[in-house]
Amino acid sequence: MASAIPTFTKIGKVIRLNKHGCTNRPFYHIVVQKVKRKCYISHMKISITLKKKYYTRDNFDGPVIEQVGSYDAMPNSQHEKLVAVNFERVQYWLAQGAGMSNPVAQLLGLSGFLPNHPQTLIQSWKNRREPPRERKLQPIKGIAPPLDNPKI
Repeated sequence: MASAIPTFTKIGKVIRLNKHGCTNRPFYHIVVQKVKRKCYISHMKISITLKKKYYTRDNFDGPVIEQVGSYDAMPNSQHEKLVAVNFERVQYWLAQGAGMSNPVAQLLGLSGFLPNHPQTLIQSWKNRREPPRERKLQPIKGIAPPLDNPKI
């Protein structure tokens, strides 16, 4: 699916999510990177023709030019997913002609910086059609009932 914002000139840079964090605890940096260069995949080994500099473990794009924000994908105690974005720098890079990945376009659409991404609207309609799940509480066997309510 195409990105939500049209780009007129490509400058070889893209605004995307860079994964950081630990196992089962993802954390993303919103960064500006150079577009992919030549990667040779042979016998499950990947060699890159660029100089080794500021590469992350999960992608093989060019070096990180600038970090423009962060995104914490795990909900906190108030069930919120935190996003911090420097909108001035994002606007600068978009004006320079940088592209944007779909997840970043969705985040910026939800923040009100861009129009809503079509994938966001599709997901909201899917969530609307699904009935809410009800959880049935079952008593735990082998534990004495509390003193104030002996009926349990």
